[in-house]
Amino acid sequence: MATFVLVPGGWHGAWSFEAVVPLLERAGHAVHALTLTGLRPDDDNATVATANLDTHAGDVVRLLDRARITSATLVGHSYGGMVIAAAADRAGGRVSRLVHLDAYVPRDGESCWSSTTERYREAFAAGAASTGYAVRPPDGGDPRRRPHPLASFLQTIRLTGALAQVPRREFVYCSGWEDRTPFAELRTRLHADPEWQVHDLPTGHDAMHEAPEAVAALLLGDAGHDRRDGAEIGGLGATSAPR
Repeated sequence: MATFVLVPGGWHGAWSFEAVVPLLERAGHAVHALTLTGLRPDDDNATVATANLDTHAGDVVRLLDRARITSATLVGHSYGGMVIAAAADRAGGRVSRLVHLDAYVPRDGESCWSSTTERYREAFAAGAASTGYAVRPPDGGDPRRRPHPLASFLQTIRLTGALAQVPRREFVYCSGWEDRTPFAELRTRLHADPEWQVHDLPTGHDAMHEAPEAVAALLLGDAGHDRRDGAEIGGLGATSAPR
């Protein structure tokens, strides 16, 4: 039995994995979907203002402690890739697999801000203009989304090298929004790195809602994709909603 810890992207909570969780549980696995500090409905302004990447990595590590998890599969969507990288580096060998689901894969000293494109930096800045500390959600999308702590997008990650000891590291590239994705160069870099397995999923960015079965199949390890053959998983339609 595997233990999955699911970390949402910007503006989202545990609910973003609501279609995937039962599929993993039905297969007999333990699943923990997180809502990060500052994104919870009862978080006050001070909590949102002070939450940063360290705070969010701490959310994951505290879950590992509380649930006594010793071999976790961390799954991070979008901004959540920053979080799972930071958490895995601090987890003391308790992470056996990382899955960056259309997500940032940072190197030491990088941030979500430095890793994304100018288009999204402009969106972050505009979204935080009214408060100076919380980035409002983009227009449209799920009404459950909440303003996201700006500090978490800006803070640089500090990696000790422990992350490189995680036995299994995977990146999932959602190819259905190539006109806007900030992950095209990242896919190229990781595809050339023998320590990473790269999957292509023909959906938009919000793969957990667009194709939960395909996401679950990938997480369960039966997607049948080879990192070098360039194949896509499934024959899914492609729509997108940036997160």
